[in-house]
Amino acid sequence: MGATRGRAGSLSGWIATLLFLTAFCFAEGRALAQTEETSSAERTETSRTVSTLSFLGGAAAGLLAHEGGHLLFDVAFDADPGFRRVEFSGIPFFAVTHRDGLSPRREYAISAAGFWVQTAAAEWVLTRRPQLRYEDGAFAKGLLGWSVSSSAVYAAAAFGTFGPPERDTRGMAESRAVAEPWIGLMLIVPAVCDTWRYFDPAARWPRWLSRAAKIGLVLLVMTPRR
Repeated sequence: MGATRGRAGSLSGWIATLLFLTAFCFAEGRALAQTEETSSAERTETSRTVSTLSFLGGAAAGLLAHEGGHLLFDVAFDADPGFRRVEFSGIPFFAVTHRDGLSPRREYAISAAGFWVQTAAAEWVLTRRPQLRYEDGAFAKGLLGWSVSSSAVYAAAAFGTFGPPERDTRGMAESRAVAEPWIGLMLIVPAVCDTWRYFDPAARWPRWLSRAAKIGLVLLVMTPRR
């Protein structure tokens, strides 16, 4: 495979286990909630448990979508995707790797793909269900929560230029020859706007500002490298 580049990810074995347990417990919780013999108090507790597990399931789906975006472009560009273990402050992670020698545009697309997918998912949720805050939609709320929180954390890392060298924002910045804090700004804007949209569905400016920033993240791949 030769030399490889990587992006810090979160695909460790315990997460895979957590996803399995979440899916299992969610299915079992739904079955329990539908059992007629369950008492009122037990049903309330079961409903709360199911909602929590459903929220976590939505967040897990967001994580898998983010990493799936990276892998999709790795495969599309025949970039020899793989995994390797990395650490940051003693915390273990897994980095999704690919071979060197890709063009700057392809490097940017691979690094940005996770954000493209998760921000598109957030847009889909908020457009399809603008009143989500007032609805029973734990899975959708978990998916939206992952997108917002993940973008905010990555933006903070970009502003401070800290974290594993394999971080997505660094790869995006280097491939486009721009300062990493600019990438952070393009991530924090939709995160803040989507949070605003969740709490104030009638507001129009955060809707369009969020969409503009998300489109900008995609269009940046077309700009000439300085």
